[in-house]
Amino acid sequence: MSADVIEATTEETTAAPSVPTSFADLKPKMQLGGTVKRLELYGAFIDLGQGLTGLIHVSKLGGEQVNRVSDVLKEGDEVMVWVEKVDPERQQIMLTMVPPLAVDWTELQTARPYAGKVTRLENFGAFVNIGAEREGLVHISELSHDYVKHPSEVVKVGDEVEVKVLGFNRRKRRIDLSMKALLEKPTVEQSASSASSRFEGQGQGRRGGQGGGGNQRRREREQVEVYEPFDDETEEVPTAMEIAMRRALGNDAITAVKSEQRGGRGGKKGKQQREDQRRVQEDLLQRTLTMQSDN
Repeated sequence: MSADVIEATTEETTAAPSVPTSFADLKPKMQLGGTVKRLELYGAFIDLGQGLTGLIHVSKLGGEQVNRVSDVLKEGDEVMVWVEKVDPERQQIMLTMVPPLAVDWTELQTARPYAGKVTRLENFGAFVNIGAEREGLVHISELSHDYVKHPSEVVKVGDEVEVKVLGFNRRKRRIDLSMKALLEKPTVEQSASSASSRFEGQGQGRRGGQGGGGNQRRREREQVEVYEPFDDETEEVPTAMEIAMRRALGNDAITAVKSEQRGGRGGKKGKQQREDQRRVQEDLLQRTLTMQSDN
């Protein structure tokens, strides 16, 4: 593994506790050993030695919700903690008993290689844990330079892999990764040989009655499948004009018009679609004008 690759587990979470000699030695994510000095409703004060005392808030006592500090700690307990925040001006030390992430959102770097572990496979790609708050996705198109039918052809759950961060969005909690970007690009001869083998396999599938062409197109569509959820379509709310027209013509007439319009958008195309829609609109306008003149 390259020395520039950032591993999913950091030295701070696995090494022996540090022993600070002064306030200036304290850094975020530093692992320390200490003794519970005093309990309060809002947390516990920890004696770190060298005259240093830090506070663990009740919300930082573990991965699960804690209602009372005394349910987890008592005075005199020896504990393992990590530095969460240091305030030099107020001489305050905030601690946590929750192991810090190897990679914070603020530490993510695009184009930087990371070491991670494959945690889950889907039709559209593989999820990899690089030590961040959120697993990253290696889309199926980013697994290899060669054509991949399913991620299981390249990786399996538990595999240790190296990936490159293509981009990330903290608001959407999304990290896009690539394995292909760290692989050497194949030569023209290698690409031609791979394509030839793939086409031969497709031809055999068609001759064998397996519907190679249709299955191939379906698999290609699956490769561009997105994994983000999307909102379902909601029923359109009628406008004031539509409500007035419904009263004048009846609900059946206006419903028929909207059905024609939706059908034109979703199915018919080209000149015939526009002509049908124009004819319906003209008919509706004529009927409206006729009713107004009668009144």
